[in-house]
Amino acid sequence: MSRTEEQGEVPTGGSLAHRVPDLGALELLLAVARLGSLGGAARELGITQPAASSRIRSMERQLGVALVDRSPRGSRLTDAGALVTDWARRIVEAAEAFDVGAQALRDRRDSRLRVAASMTIAEYLLPGWLLALRAQRPDTAVSLLAGNSTVVAERLLSDEADVGFVEGLTVPKGLDSVVIAHDRLIVVTAPAHPWARRRRPLAAGELASTPLILREKGSGTRQVLDAALGGLARPLIELSSTTAVKAAAVSGAGPAVLSELAVGEELAMRRLVRVPVEGVALARDLRAVWPTGHRPTGPARDLLSLTRG
Repeated sequence: MSRTEEQGEVPTGGSLAHRVPDLGALELLLAVARLGSLGGAARELGITQPAASSRIRSMERQLGVALVDRSPRGSRLTDAGALVTDWARRIVEAAEAFDVGAQALRDRRDSRLRVAASMTIAEYLLPGWLLALRAQRPDTAVSLLAGNSTVVAERLLSDEADVGFVEGLTVPKGLDSVVIAHDRLIVVTAPAHPWARRRRPLAAGELASTPLILREKGSGTRQVLDAALGGLARPLIELSSTTAVKAAAVSGAGPAVLSELAVGEELAMRRLVRVPVEGVALARDLRAVWPTGHRPTGPARDLLSLTRG
């Protein structure tokens, strides 16, 4: 207890929060006024009678006036208590209006979700996550923008997306992130390509010097491959989606490097052949990203939790 309280004086300085009772105490006072019983008010609010008595005494010390007269027949407001109750009612009504308004803001936020994702994640992982999210939040409208990792960062930083997913080596500046999955890039060719009949693994240097079917600059796949090999030959073909790269490889246009996630069916059906490579690691992390200091909330938070389930 402070010296001021010991002397029975009420502090007049400091913040309003130290001079005005909290909402819980005001709700208790209103319940006492309505029910005429401290015990009844305590039961209505789900607290014990000793806790209710303690809260009333604390409020009386804070305000410097007696609020409730207690007797065997019940609890009666003092004249000061009746006046404070009128003020308390207005404060509680204002708080209820505040709560309704805040809920409306949450409802508006939760009515939509804007997702930006790099191509592999957008095509092969997000559909399952979004189906699971729809089961949890059937009223949330989801829009998805698929692009390379650079585009994802731009959308987030310009407030055109609520959460993003990228595949690159580094987190773009201005974004926070969390690893949600791991992926591996593999070299694939059509069955008729000479590499499909190799008996020895492909050397990293040969892969680096061979023109490949590649994603465009700025894509996570291209970044990982370029960094792992220390540079790439001029692309055989440069395409803007994983699906397009895969289709070109299946057609026999040349070798490509793609995510394991993207080629499972083609490998199983022998439309593509995996080519082993030695001397280079092509593993990568898949990340969820969002603007620094603005961790996802609402539907974006729920989607994030599904990606890590």
